[in-house]
Amino acid sequence: MTNGANGIAIELRGLNKTFGRQQVLRGVDLAIREGCTTVIVGASGQGKSVLIKHMLGLLRPDEGEVLIYGKDLLKMNRRELNETRQNFGVLFQGAALFDSLTVYENIALPLLERTKLSSGEIHRRVREKLDLVDLEGVEEKYPAQLSGGMKKRVGLARALILEPKVIFLDEPTTGLDVKMSKEIYRLFEAMQNKLRLTVVIVSHDAPKIFKLADYIALIAEGKIQGCVPPEEFQLSSNPYIRRFVEDTMGNIYASGEIKT
Repeated sequence: MTNGANGIAIELRGLNKTFGRQQVLRGVDLAIREGCTTVIVGASGQGKSVLIKHMLGLLRPDEGEVLIYGKDLLKMNRRELNETRQNFGVLFQGAALFDSLTVYENIALPLLERTKLSSGEIHRRVREKLDLVDLEGVEEKYPAQLSGGMKKRVGLARALILEPKVIFLDEPTTGLDVKMSKEIYRLFEAMQNKLRLTVVIVSHDAPKIFKLADYIALIAEGKIQGCVPPEEFQLSSNPYIRRFVEDTMGNIYASGEIKT
């Protein structure tokens, strides 16, 4: 897959989506920049997860375009769509591990299903990803034997196993205590500094998650009210962003840095 035009990996243009009588998206425009981390925020029910599902091709808009590296997702046939999804890694909210499979088997599963790699190469890649997420000696354990934070790490390792260009993280710290959330943040920051992937994060954990963001996008009233760097977000004159900042962040910035 080629690089996106003007450094844009994913672009949503004029997305409209209605479920029954509820119009969730009302002309959404959003550009996800290549090699950057974009955090999508907004109140519950505003359509954050709906946006992610459109980017993954799991939902089709009533109107609008979804461009993946310049190619219209909605015009792809099944083969093209599957090839495009090979470039995506997803960490689901609950890690979505298979209880009957070991850690090793959970992480190796995408390689077994989608590639013809040798068992030796699969083993190498699984160990490599386990090292990347700071997990050792857990290959033969089952999900029930892991803590919440360890499950998230395994889920992240599986999301990375196909070496995708874009990673989607859906509420990556849901269900974790403050200490474990900080560990996940530190792990993610180290991973992104090393890999420089294109990352899209849906999160309610403001303002802590903003420390990881290159761009913050607020969805409200069915539209993206702004997608800007954290410093600009906090100083925005947009009334929706100002209200979000006041309600969820307060006076958290000092000398341009987020207090933790």
